[in-house]
Amino acid sequence: MTTALPTSLTGLLTRTGLLSESQIASVLQHAQQTELSITRAVTTLGFAGEDAFLEALAMALHLPFVRLGSQNIEADVLAKLPTRAVFQYNVIPYAIENGALRVATNDPFDAGLVDALRLASGMRVRLALAMENEIAAAIKKFYGVGADTVEKLMQDGDRIEVAPEETLGKTDLSELDQEASIVRFVNQIIWEAYQERSTDIHLEPMENQLRIRYRVDGVLHQTPLPPQLTRFQAAIISRIKVMANMDIAEKRLPQDGRIGMRIQGEDIDIRVSTMPTVYGESVSLRLLMRGKEFIGFKELGMRPRDEAILRKLIEKPNGIILVTGPTGSGKSTSLYAYLHEINTIDQRIITVEDPIEYEMAGINQISVRSEIGLTFATALRHILRQDPDIIMIGEIRDFETAEIAIRASLTGHLVFSTLHTNDAAGAVTRLLDMGVEPFLVASSLEAVVAQRLIRRLCPFCKRPAKPDVPFLSTIGFPVDRLSNTPILEAVGCEKCRMTGFKGRTGLYEVLQVTEEIEPLILQRSSSHAIKLKGTSQGMITLREDGWMKVLEGVTTIEEVLRVSEETD
Repeated sequence: MTTALPTSLTGLLTRTGLLSESQIASVLQHAQQTELSITRAVTTLGFAGEDAFLEALAMALHLPFVRLGSQNIEADVLAKLPTRAVFQYNVIPYAIENGALRVATNDPFDAGLVDALRLASGMRVRLALAMENEIAAAIKKFYGVGADTVEKLMQDGDRIEVAPEETLGKTDLSELDQEASIVRFVNQIIWEAYQERSTDIHLEPMENQLRIRYRVDGVLHQTPLPPQLTRFQAAIISRIKVMANMDIAEKRLPQDGRIGMRIQGEDIDIRVSTMPTVYGESVSLRLLMRGKEFIGFKELGMRPRDEAILRKLIEKPNGIILVTGPTGSGKSTSLYAYLHEINTIDQRIITVEDPIEYEMAGINQISVRSEIGLTFATALRHILRQDPDIIMIGEIRDFETAEIAIRASLTGHLVFSTLHTNDAAGAVTRLLDMGVEPFLVASSLEAVVAQRLIRRLCPFCKRPAKPDVPFLSTIGFPVDRLSNTPILEAVGCEKCRMTGFKGRTGLYEVLQVTEEIEPLILQRSSSHAIKLKGTSQGMITLREDGWMKVLEGVTTIEEVLRVSEETD
């Protein structure tokens, strides 16, 4: 037995007690003109929140209102309704009660819905109401990304082929009407990554499955996928290689390529890398948002002392400022923030990058191309003949680049670059290990900024934590400040994908090369000695900056421990 809708929508909406007569008339008119559901029309017009409206509607219809975020749906329940019906009607089965299939929907006003679901499932169907975003999240969680596309692939079987000449070009993915199922599935993967604010996509062939993981806020998350996907692994990887203009016949050697895309009007460069593994080619895609707005100096999250030091140094006419940290620690973002601050009409700024991650107006940017001999060192030599005021080098990788950069700084240029070291003091010893003379380092280096990225607590679900004081003492946390400032912990909600975190900020360690530190460099002192001298002069270490951000409610103890090392 199913619940029949009243003949009068007006009467039903009146019974919710949320809408006036004029609002009901507006809702019905808007729904008719735009072909939106009644629920979407109510929320679009701002007459009621979706959850409040659905709860009131459920009471009026004598239907349950369910929160799918907390539901653990059994596989046999999901199997009762074909995937195509789930996606076609935007519903999800969540339970079997007294021989009837309980199906959650956001739009109970579709007159033929119950009959269509009964035919598709072969069972009696009883509706329940649920939030639209919760239905979408549950479909993704239990069926996997692109489940409807994979089902079509199963029907098409061996007829699916990937044409070598096929290329995507710079097309708007959000408006693309694709016919081929493989093309559509790959687009869905990239679209999903874009929606999740992911920086990387990894397609990893395993023994019995193709695993796809997204890196969001610096942490990898596996995305649910239909189990049948392994059958189409080769075709999916070939499609990506076609888009990146790679050789699809070569599967034994690593390859690199690029894809240019536009999603919702935003230009995106995707760097593609393939690597042969035991079970097939592993593919990594790095998403670079070219039209993304630059993070300003103030948004970097620096302490006032550190910000003041750097603001003063980037205004100097010459010298070297280095940013250090592992891959993915935000070095490029910081460098662009510095350049954006000093990018004025009277400054000639030239950069050498591998690759160019963001395009900045008013700056001359050069992309390294090693295959034709355009390396950092080669480009840097020629840049010096271009009358630059400021030079940014993507990374100092060898002695040749380091020496040219230092000599450039000594001849009146301000130079920015990056190094891969664990802390600020380690950059000094790295330059010396490369073979640069100590007197050159001491006279040219102005400051080293070590940094890491930490995840910010989700503002919607964070809550006070019960600190383990003895443990905090062992890791050097300032427990004496706990009485005045409670620390917070991650919980997890729908708004943050149940991670407890949303967005990132930086931890910074700014070592200014002062008159007291220069003799240590000339004496080739250890990085430990340089670090101790820096802290005695007020330098805040990465770990200390982390503890301050914990006490400010920005992040958690665990996050700081994850990204930073113990202070010496």
